[in-house]
Amino acid sequence: MKTKTTLKNSNFRTALFCFAFCLGIATASAQEDTYKAFSASGHLKNMHTWHGFVVHPGAIFATSLEYNSRNKKFTAGVWGGASFTSVDVVNKNTGLNVSANYKEFSIYTKYRFSDKFFIEAVTHNNYTGVEERGDKLHYWSYDKTQGYNFVDINFGYNITPNTSLYLATIIGGGSGDYEVQADGSLENSWTQYFEVKSKVWEKDDASLSVFAGGAWSLVTDKTFYTESAGNIINVGAAFNRNISIGTYKLPVEVMAMWNPEKEVTVLQLDITLF
Repeated sequence: MKTKTTLKNSNFRTALFCFAFCLGIATASAQEDTYKAFSASGHLKNMHTWHGFVVHPGAIFATSLEYNSRNKKFTAGVWGGASFTSVDVVNKNTGLNVSANYKEFSIYTKYRFSDKFFIEAVTHNNYTGVEERGDKLHYWSYDKTQGYNFVDINFGYNITPNTSLYLATIIGGGSGDYEVQADGSLENSWTQYFEVKSKVWEKDDASLSVFAGGAWSLVTDKTFYTESAGNIINVGAAFNRNISIGTYKLPVEVMAMWNPEKEVTVLQLDITLF
């Protein structure tokens, strides 16, 4: 017959065993489960370009916050940028030049059907100089004439491990994506942008890619990116390398871009801080 002391010791050992067992399972699960639902990034750039456009000619800090599903197929996030330097805009009430800093807050979602193919929706919200021009800021306004919000749908496909195709179509808002007709009405352009990018050289942690992109409209002559007709608007090369700082790898990209339609050539530096 067991004594009370024996029973207490037995219960204590059982409880201790259960606790150790559960702790072991929790520790093993924590070690095995490396899934991180949320991530953030920060970039320091000497300028900001997009699809052959120089969005802001001065230094900016850009950051993003995003959610990724466990299977890595779905992503939803926000991207924003703010400049260290300003540009001049004209106040419509006074006619005077006013300084305005670059400001953008964009929202995006992406779904990856496979390692080769994805679809993405982006609402671009660049509200630089809106209030400085004497306008009232309506962040969620997508009126085609207000000039700072529009939505596009993007498709990406990797035809080889080193070569990708990218197609973007503006579907909402406007921000200048229209043509003024003879009767004064506005005809949506639904501008499409297509880009081919290919990695042509790689060694250790450095690589070089070349790209070319063009824009056109099936509806109007003018497009979001061009003044009179479809054209090649984005040609260049991007060099990527990881710079070692102690044990930390700092990703750096130097991109040379030429827009033959606007006769603009720039060299962009993009440093990924985290």
